[in-house]
Amino acid sequence: MPKYSKLIILLFSFYSGIIYSQTMRPLNLPKYDIMPLHFGMSLGINQMDFTIHNSGKFLTPLIDSVYSIENKPLVGLNINIVSNYNFHKNFALRFLPGLNFGQRDLYYWVRKDSTYYTHVMKLESTYLDLPILFEYKGKRLTNFRPYLIGGASFKIDLAAQKKVKEEDKPKIRLSRTSVYYEVGFGTDFFLEYFKFALEIKYVVGINNVLVPDPTQFSEAIDRMNSKMIMVSLTFEGSDIRVFKIFNRRSGK
Repeated sequence: MPKYSKLIILLFSFYSGIIYSQTMRPLNLPKYDIMPLHFGMSLGINQMDFTIHNSGKFLTPLIDSVYSIENKPLVGLNINIVSNYNFHKNFALRFLPGLNFGQRDLYYWVRKDSTYYTHVMKLESTYLDLPILFEYKGKRLTNFRPYLIGGASFKIDLAAQKKVKEEDKPKIRLSRTSVYYEVGFGTDFFLEYFKFALEIKYVVGINNVLVPDPTQFSEAIDRMNSKMIMVSLTFEGSDIRVFKIFNRRSGK
């Protein structure tokens, strides 16, 4: 045991130093959670994807028919405005209107005259994003705090086509509106003048986004749900005027 005593003392001293440094670290924005309203901006990237359910007409023994469909997700961009309302010390309601830019490529393998060829269909989307989320905030440890989020969003695809142009054919059409549920987690970092957060969300579409058309490229799919993964950096401040009114009413 004596030969391990120095190691134990060293580890204990090192651990004590970490605890002491955490407790002595200055607390940034100590009144941040007292303020009911916070505003900011969120910037991030996304990876848009599809969940494709094949129809009964898929792999039909026709001379000219779709044999296989594969989806290739690509990286896009998110820009959102953050509005946060703290209605409880551990819960907040968040509204983040913004834009989601992205693209998904569908690879069709088509059989024609006993041979096969590949058709690549590029589907671009520009979503007007309207999410409403609930946030559960964990216990703050000096200037760090984990949190969980969940809720729903309504998206309007500004790039959705009512009618496919002749030069773009063959191409499927996507629904202009869609509904999603969202779940995710993140970590808040309290800096001297604002709060910074790193957040990851999984966004899953509820409704079918495929608009049926009388073409083999559309009829080969029974339904198609959109989904995406979002990684965002959020910067939030506080409305000082609201804080002053809140302090005046609470007598602080």
